[in-house]
Amino acid sequence: MTTFGASAQTTYSIPPKERDPYRYQVGFGNRFASEAIPGTLPVAQNNPQKVKYDLYTEGINGTPFVTPRKENQSTWIYRIRPSVAHKGFESLPDNPDATCFLPLNPKVHFSPTQLAWHPFDIPSDNEKTDFVSGLKTLAGNGDPTLREGLAVHIYAANESMGNRAFCNGDGDFLILPQQGRLDIQTEFGRLMVRPGELVVIQRGIKYKVGLPDGPSRGYILEIFGSHFELPDLGPLGTHGLANPRDFESPVASFDIDQSPWEIIYKVGGKLFTCRQEHTPFDVVAWAGNYVPYKYAMEKFVHVGSIQRDHIDPSIFCVLTAKSKTPGAPLADFLIFSGRWDVATGTFRPPYYHRNCASEMMGLIYGDYGGRSDGFAPGGFSFENGFCPHGVSYEEFKKATEAELGPMRVHEGTLAFMFETCMQVTITDYAMKRSGKLHEHEPKMWDDLKGQFVNHIDQINADLKAAGLPPLGANALR
Repeated sequence: MTTFGASAQTTYSIPPKERDPYRYQVGFGNRFASEAIPGTLPVAQNNPQKVKYDLYTEGINGTPFVTPRKENQSTWIYRIRPSVAHKGFESLPDNPDATCFLPLNPKVHFSPTQLAWHPFDIPSDNEKTDFVSGLKTLAGNGDPTLREGLAVHIYAANESMGNRAFCNGDGDFLILPQQGRLDIQTEFGRLMVRPGELVVIQRGIKYKVGLPDGPSRGYILEIFGSHFELPDLGPLGTHGLANPRDFESPVASFDIDQSPWEIIYKVGGKLFTCRQEHTPFDVVAWAGNYVPYKYAMEKFVHVGSIQRDHIDPSIFCVLTAKSKTPGAPLADFLIFSGRWDVATGTFRPPYYHRNCASEMMGLIYGDYGGRSDGFAPGGFSFENGFCPHGVSYEEFKKATEAELGPMRVHEGTLAFMFETCMQVTITDYAMKRSGKLHEHEPKMWDDLKGQFVNHIDQINADLKAAGLPPLGANALR
């Protein structure tokens, strides 16, 4: 196999680095053009009668043809052999961890309380597991055939994919490595993704995952029916949060490889395989805006209150995806990392709350205090909509008694949240078979006593001064 690539044919690109040998184009949602051999892209048309070097034209659409122009996502690719050149499809055995999340499915469960999982195991050396084989589904909503919903997965792998590729026909994957880099080869080019970066690979795009650092583990948010976009900034103005120029997409590169390949397709939560006598990574040139991208989360521009009161977590939103209900996101992806916290007279941790959204959190590195007794990198936590939650008594006491002043919070930490307006169900794997489930310890809130009753004398004096009757004897019961 021989690999060929070229520098991005753009005004500005990200050059290779020691831990990342690839070059990238920058921007979010751009209509890029990239060619590994200069002069390959057709001029002033997408589908010429004959493409240079006898390449084949192939179109891939991430949205319906008639989607408004500003939301339309599509790419034209020019490849050595088209995707249709394969030997047909076969069903693979049912995957019990890829599922429909509707309540009529007996393999999913609701939870009214907070749940948490200790870090998920990475397969042992004698159990060879690649990225696809190592996918386990934890939770979700809806169903990919309805084009509305989401799924949360973890992956744990110890083997690169070799001559095996993956194509997800159900939804877009937002992948977060927690341990070990991912060397991802896509039809559009290559991306090296480390812990602390995210990568989005859209529905219908073929790719394979290599493990340059050995065993790897991470999190995945999959969305059905829409695509990730940057949240609106409103009164923030023109910049802040995740800036468009900090997103990176691959440049065209291709292999000349006529050896046997296997492509695994996920459709409706089920897995299928097809075989072909050529690499799927033979795209010499492409042009469009339906293309994978990555983002280094340390580039996030935090905003917050500089006067008083804890601001809602919307200010930590990196990417969002729309649902079919206006104003109610299908999914928000939020991060919590090192930043300054400056406010006057304010309770600084998250206030106790019951959120209409379902919240699912993971930890890439560091320590996120007060979440639960077992919240560690590679673990997970969950609260369904309107489940009451908040920090432990120790964190509450510390926050109400500490001397206030400018301080750094979450230094050396990267935690994230998947938030959705949907009710979420939990899979059999997460509830029964992972061996990592533990409920949040309710005793962490036992010391949150009703301190109000310690002030009855002062309350009655204040009521009397206001011309109001005192609290009755029942107030002390």
